[in-house]
Amino acid sequence: MIEGKTILVTGGTGSFGRKFTEILLREHKPLAVRVFSRGELLQLQMQEQFPRETRIRYFIGDVRDRDRLYRAMNGVDIVVHAAALKQVPACEYNPIEAVRTNIDGAINVIDAALDNGVEKVVALSTDKAVHPVNLYGATKLVAERLFVQANAYRGKRRTLFSVVRYGNVVASRGSVIPLFLRQRETGTLTITDPRMTRFWITLEEGTQLVLECLEQMSGGEILVPKLPSMTVVDLAAAIAPDATLNVTGIRPGEKLHEVLITEDEARHARECDRFFVIEPEHQFWNSAAWEAGTSLPEGFSYQSDTNPQKLAPEELRTTLLRMGYAL
Repeated sequence: MIEGKTILVTGGTGSFGRKFTEILLREHKPLAVRVFSRGELLQLQMQEQFPRETRIRYFIGDVRDRDRLYRAMNGVDIVVHAAALKQVPACEYNPIEAVRTNIDGAINVIDAALDNGVEKVVALSTDKAVHPVNLYGATKLVAERLFVQANAYRGKRRTLFSVVRYGNVVASRGSVIPLFLRQRETGTLTITDPRMTRFWITLEEGTQLVLECLEQMSGGEILVPKLPSMTVVDLAAAIAPDATLNVTGIRPGEKLHEVLITEDEARHARECDRFFVIEPEHQFWNSAAWEAGTSLPEGFSYQSDTNPQKLAPEELRTTLLRMGYAL
């Protein structure tokens, strides 16, 4: 599927984009990887990470810029759309900018992919898109709907669109883990609510999910991985077991628990070995695409507080040590 293909990654200099590119080049044989992002400094840093890699092409551009996307996608076979404004407070304070990047940018990616004859597009989403309580989640909900329904827009074109939706990424930029690692030096960690739970996924797992989606997608499905959950108290214990916890209260736009599949979505979803598949409720859908999966029971929902799969503090510590963090 990947061998000999040209892949474009929007937001390619972000945490996911870097790891995806690393695994793609190490374990597969693409013809070229086009890294599409706004920041020349981050692109320079990425070039330093891959100093002798001749298959990477660096494109400075913004998903808001329709013309630049059209040029960047010329001759591209596969698009992985990871570009987004994703910091919840920043999106709340700059709502128009969040809409222009996360929604208008998604429309531009869809149009450019259709008109350039791209084979497959996978868009990254988040648990924040489910029952959204902040603008970031609301924009990602709209983006999900756009990419699913783009399959009805393609007509006789070959382009397929799908979505992967997952939880918090371990130690990604802007996440709580780097914050706790900095606060550990002071002996006090700030948590918003001790009851809070979150789904957790590593960058490697996120990359493998995207690759599986590219391999098996029929166009229109949303893939949701089976992930462990963890309380914020256990998370703090994994990073700084002797630290004092300072409870600050839930911030605006923050949930106590996250949801990856709603009860309503579960009615048209299937369970596979490592993930769930939410099937679209549209005429274009090939209902036989995921017959190997099993239907979910009535009343099922996938929530971080009731999730039976738990991530223990020692397991997280092992993961962070493997990633090179000193604990």
